[in-house]
Amino acid sequence: MILAGDIGGTNTRLAFFTRQGEALQRVVEETFPSRDHANLETLVSRFVSSHRLRPERACFGVAGPVQDGRCEATNLPWVVDVRRLAAELHLDHVRLINDLEAAAHGLATLTPEDSVMLNEGKPAATGNMAVIAAGTGLGEAGLYWDGRQHHPFAGEGGHATFAPNTPLQIELHGYLLHELDHVSWERVVSGPGLHNLYRFLRDTGRGEEPAWLQQELHEGDPSAAISRAALAGRSPLCMQALDLFVTLYGAEAGNLALKILATGGVFIGGGIAPKILPKLTDGTFMAAFSAKGRLQALLQDIPVRVIMNDKIGLQGAARFAALHDY
Repeated sequence: MILAGDIGGTNTRLAFFTRQGEALQRVVEETFPSRDHANLETLVSRFVSSHRLRPERACFGVAGPVQDGRCEATNLPWVVDVRRLAAELHLDHVRLINDLEAAAHGLATLTPEDSVMLNEGKPAATGNMAVIAAGTGLGEAGLYWDGRQHHPFAGEGGHATFAPNTPLQIELHGYLLHELDHVSWERVVSGPGLHNLYRFLRDTGRGEEPAWLQQELHEGDPSAAISRAALAGRSPLCMQALDLFVTLYGAEAGNLALKILATGGVFIGGGIAPKILPKLTDGTFMAAFSAKGRLQALLQDIPVRVIMNDKIGLQGAARFAALHDY
């Protein structure tokens, strides 16, 4: 019995899995609003007790850098420590990994129906692979290809410095510097990042905010409201914001592909991508992805897919627990 967790800034997913040969069978799963709970140990204890199942090993993917079995979550006021989790669960076999590293492990569990192709790339492409995922934050990870199999590794590229590439993006960078000490890619490519782009365009006179939109922005999730209005064609300002968001998302995905030479493929994960799929598939993303000067042809040969399965991080944590010695 394996206990797996996918801990994000918005939601925490917990599940029990059993291993049947090379396959993992989900036994039970629940999703909890992360900020409704003081810490992960309390939440895990409640989940295990409520289902009266005893795990033999556990693995948790958490959104933030993991060092020496400890992680201060980036977009959540939790400190997750593998030693405290092991004590709470009375287990020796507990591991803590980065959430995008977990997603990278989860790629092996995907079926053809779990992803949508953005770029077919070179036939039978091989080599390193990459995962980039915009949600509450921006996560990035890689998979090193040793000639026989892939080995996932964590990264924190979402917190690298944003590099504007056009006069509009340079102006955006200056706008955000008035509010932030450091403008990272996460500040423009994430849920809150989309709202930042919208505010920039609105505040610099590039569109009007009608009363109905102002109300939606204040009453719910601003980024979700902006996406809905853009995809429905109800607001030119929201359409501009989403277009800029997808352009920047594609640009940073291309940067990641170059940095780790991900000729085997790039996977777009996270909660936002499936919701804006019509915009991702209109060519804007791939144009920015491959706009890398002399290496444009290399980028165009890379397969790019959108992950539609939101359980990939959970499945990846379970797979890590199943296949790794502790």
